[in-house]
Amino acid sequence: MVEIRHRDTGEVLFSAEGDTLEGADLNHLELEGADLRGMDLRGANFQGANLSGADLSRTDVEGANFRAAILRGADLTGADLNGATFGDGVQSNAAVLSQCSLRDARITSCDMPYVDMRDSDLSGATLSRTDLHAARMVNTLLRKTIVGAALMLEADLRGADLTGAYLCNVRLNGANLSGAKLDGAILGGEDCIPATMNRAVLIRASLVGACLCGVSLLRADLSGANLREADLSESDLTGSILRKANLAGTNLQDVDLTTTTLTLANLSEAKNVRLKYPKRDAR
Repeated sequence: MVEIRHRDTGEVLFSAEGDTLEGADLNHLELEGADLRGMDLRGANFQGANLSGADLSRTDVEGANFRAAILRGADLTGADLNGATFGDGVQSNAAVLSQCSLRDARITSCDMPYVDMRDSDLSGATLSRTDLHAARMVNTLLRKTIVGAALMLEADLRGADLTGAYLCNVRLNGANLSGAKLDGAILGGEDCIPATMNRAVLIRASLVGACLCGVSLLRADLSGANLREADLSESDLTGSILRKANLAGTNLQDVDLTTTTLTLANLSEAKNVRLKYPKRDAR
């Protein structure tokens, strides 16, 4: 007999025959505050379940189904979520993971479109190959996360902290990173496929010392962004906006700034600047 008890009161919330809950059908159950620490929940069905405030730390939920589940305030620290499903592309079926702890969690190859992860802590987590299309990640902590090859098209990352994050080969087209912190983040370079950030909104974002070598920033808005000491060499800034951007010490080697809006941006302290001017009529 396997029992799921409340983490504080000890009340039995669910019981089932057997030694594990691997593959168990727990859909639409009320499991608020459940103690699931360290359990084997691989392939379990939590669709529509209420897991608010539940403790799933160090839990193995590989391949589990969390469509439309509510996990607000849950503890998933160090959990293995590889291949788990939290959404199917329909906004109303997306799971709620706001205010959660997902520190050091393995969130690889997951389906998470439209998922609500606002104010959650994913520091040190691995999000490689995960679909986060249009995910809501406002004020989310993503410090030193590994987000390689993830899909983050149109994700809402306003105010998110991505300090030291690894974002190579990430597709951030149309994402909103206004006020986000990407200091020391790696988005490109010799050892990785550069990120794609076409039409991304990076207004007042902090990218101090970030590696953006080779990154595509086509028509991106970096108005007021802090790019001090950042490496933008070989990046594509076609049609982008750097109005009032801080470019002190920024490496702009092999960057074509012909169509870039640089109003009130100080290029005097930038490195390797090569401006092209239209030829004047010699007549």
